[in-house]
Amino acid sequence: MYPVTRFVLWMLSHLPFVFFHALSWGIAKLMFYGIGYRKEVIEQNLAIAFPEKSETERKRLTKDFYVRFTDTFLESIKMLSLSNKAALKRVTLDLQVVEQLLASGRSVQLMVAHQFNWEFINLTVPVALGHPFYFVYRPIGNKVIDQLYCWQRTRLGGHAVSADQFAEKKEPIFSKPSVLALGADQNPGRPDKAFWMPFFSKPAPFFTGPAKGAIQHNAAMVMFQMERTRRGHYRFSTRLICEHPRNYSPEQLTFMYKTEVERVIKADPANYLWSHRRWRHAMRPEYQLFTGA
Repeated sequence: MYPVTRFVLWMLSHLPFVFFHALSWGIAKLMFYGIGYRKEVIEQNLAIAFPEKSETERKRLTKDFYVRFTDTFLESIKMLSLSNKAALKRVTLDLQVVEQLLASGRSVQLMVAHQFNWEFINLTVPVALGHPFYFVYRPIGNKVIDQLYCWQRTRLGGHAVSADQFAEKKEPIFSKPSVLALGADQNPGRPDKAFWMPFFSKPAPFFTGPAKGAIQHNAAMVMFQMERTRRGHYRFSTRLICEHPRNYSPEQLTFMYKTEVERVIKADPANYLWSHRRWRHAMRPEYQLFTGA
């Protein structure tokens, strides 16, 4: 089934971007006005993150979110046949911070948030850096889709590492200067084991692993920001979070990352995955809230 699906979608990917964007626009309208896909979750999240915005402003953000959401997944089909050269016509890269760290012999944890369109990362960054580039992912339940995404994300040099296998593979990854991309802004499965911090206007749990790993391997932490300059075009930039993580506690490092996530979201509020329930878990008295002190 996988070879057939891959071939059909690969053939479809040769259609122009304008086709996918037109289709995306129609689907986004249907999702907002008809299906209402996770609309309540999106609206609740925006109200928590931006209580100062009016209902009209948040409604506009919701509409914009749907277009960017559907653009991301339909552009992913186009990427099945997109070359690095063609991708770089749509993505402006600023990797200076990462390049300087790698040149000095350091490994880098490239910290990302769930911004659109993350799928362009694997068509541009591994080629530009010229160093081993790894990313941690969680396998998709549908094996055909999982295989398809893995192939698309690794075909230009990226290395996929399943979250279940990361513990046994992290030592080889950090044995030489390399880049590890981590998306750490989702809900941890064990909120009782997480770091709790104020995220926008409400406490939220954060994974402890990225900060602990940075300390263990003395890997510099760098924030990766994705901005949409216009439809189908993006600017990817990097900003140092912490060069020497062993000078800080895991809680402090996680708070630095959390602050960066807030910054990149505020820069372009609609360009974030608001459909996931970031504040699903409630703060309990037994949890300790870390406020950066």
